[in-house]
Amino acid sequence: MSSETHDRKVTGEPLRPPWIKVRGIRADIQAEMQSKLAGCNTVCLSAKCPNLGECFGRGVATFMIGGPTCTRACRFCGVGHGHPEPLDKDEPGKIAESVKALGLNFVVITGVARDDLDDGGAAHYADTVRAIHELTPSTGVEVLVPDFNGSAEALKTVLESGPSILNHNIETVRRLTPDVRSKATYERSLDVLRVSKSIAPEVPVKSGLMVGFGETWEEVVETLEDLVNAGCELLTVGQYLQPRASAQLKVVNYWTPDQFDKLKEVALEMGFTGAASGPFVRSSYFAEEMALKADKSDSPSS
Repeated sequence: MSSETHDRKVTGEPLRPPWIKVRGIRADIQAEMQSKLAGCNTVCLSAKCPNLGECFGRGVATFMIGGPTCTRACRFCGVGHGHPEPLDKDEPGKIAESVKALGLNFVVITGVARDDLDDGGAAHYADTVRAIHELTPSTGVEVLVPDFNGSAEALKTVLESGPSILNHNIETVRRLTPDVRSKATYERSLDVLRVSKSIAPEVPVKSGLMVGFGETWEEVVETLEDLVNAGCELLTVGQYLQPRASAQLKVVNYWTPDQFDKLKEVALEMGFTGAASGPFVRSSYFAEEMALKADKSDSPSS
């Protein structure tokens, strides 16, 4: 019996099914990517993303601004939390330089929650988007933002910088939100999407959630309905995988590939312009392809 099998039997966790197999990454590819990142933080490394090998192999990365320390302690997340350092005012420029060095046509900018700042870090997001646009004007930029404690002014600050997509994740179903998320609420996340759409109707709105916390099929479908009603156009759904052995929530159940495929069908029938649903789908997974779907939906011929 392997140590993993023994540990999971002791804790009562379900064994990982055969379709949950994380790809590794070649050391030379990781070294090359890190050299071009020039010290910038990425979700790929900080959050221990299971797609790190695939994305780095494609020359793609999701940048994480605001430092490596989050002011919240969500029970699904692998990012460290505590008291963050002051913002690095040079970070927007550094990220823009990395985007240019990597030759990215599309980039995702996310960040830790910064509840210690009056605007939650909104101006820092805006500065980063503008820095990228200035250095590589043709690069599309998706921003994956926190809830900014419900501040419409903070959202306006970000949207005025001209992102291609505004993304805010609802993360889980209504019933499980208090157990899974820290400080964030289900209704506030829906409000972020509604307010974003009202401020900048031309900017596609995106959201995502994880499954595997013990939610039901009916609860997930209800969440998708809530997202559509809030103006959400793009959707990602992926399997939750516990990032650390003891600190985060354990996996309750694994959804099958067939269930993920069916959920994508349901989402598209509901009216989502684009939907990605699969065991390893994450918020920024193939974000550039999702952006193309959003563009096509806005074209006169669509």
